[in-house]
Amino acid sequence: MTNVLNWGLLSTARINRALIPVLMSSKRNRLTTVASRYLAAAETYAQEWKIPRAFGSYEALIDDPDVHVIYNPLPNNLHAEWTIRALRAGKHVLCEKPLALTVEDVDAMAAAARETGNVLAEAFMYRHHPQTKRVREIVESGSIGRLQVIKGAFTFNLKRPGDIRLKEETGGGSIWDVGCYPISYARMIAGAEPIEVFGWQVQGESGVDVVFAGQMRFPNDVLVQFDCGFRSPERKYMEFIGSEGLLYVPAAFTPGTDERLELRSDDATKTIIVKGEELFRGEVEDMANAVLNGASPRVSLADSRGNVATIVALLQSARSGMPVRL
Repeated sequence: MTNVLNWGLLSTARINRALIPVLMSSKRNRLTTVASRYLAAAETYAQEWKIPRAFGSYEALIDDPDVHVIYNPLPNNLHAEWTIRALRAGKHVLCEKPLALTVEDVDAMAAAARETGNVLAEAFMYRHHPQTKRVREIVESGSIGRLQVIKGAFTFNLKRPGDIRLKEETGGGSIWDVGCYPISYARMIAGAEPIEVFGWQVQGESGVDVVFAGQMRFPNDVLVQFDCGFRSPERKYMEFIGSEGLLYVPAAFTPGTDERLELRSDDATKTIIVKGEELFRGEVEDMANAVLNGASPRVSLADSRGNVATIVALLQSARSGMPVRL
């Protein structure tokens, strides 16, 4: 294995533009290839972004021996199929969130990674940012006392008719697109899987949830409330409430290079400044550490499985109108 990893983009998805600058400036990673279902589209995209090579099929990309890592930003319903195919073709894979739409698919993906010995990780970019590490340190230090309640939200106004996130057949819906973030964050800070969940949803014309609100109950009497959706102003916060104070994180999921946390108590509010980095750099360098140095990915497959299982249970609850125990 070379000391520099060659990356290929599995499609010309919009999210690629966040990853491309990071790959192009990394010392251990190099963007060499993009694939589309149509060669002309791939060639146009490659020219626009100065990517050396373009392929007119996904198969050509995963079969290319010169590509070491595949970034999979395909629609949610295609994550499992193409990730497994790439792993079996000898590629390491960074797959966009959600890793899959069912626990069974996550298990199949994990089995393929295990059998091939290749690295598979879910692309939850916020998990690699220095702000997230600092939040975890503050909560675990006891600065807010015993953790009692976690609140979070990720909403924005989706104004593009026909957007793939509004299509049921491709795994659309706000909980899969943005609700997965506060669910993941709460699970990480709670350090456990939820015992019980309850969800409500507002469905759009296509049948997917366009607004979702949920509750989760964790061990040690930690309670979580969150909401997500495509019909509200932009909100991206997390709040951790303890017996002695609370920690407010205004830009929880898309932190930048200079963020501020608020540590509040009955007597005072303290602003904590966190120096960060490019948002998507951490997940790229984490993949390089895993492939080149044998490190464990920061987002484990067990963690990804837990997030998918929680989302599936919340959707089940919203459909049935009953709480679901995990």
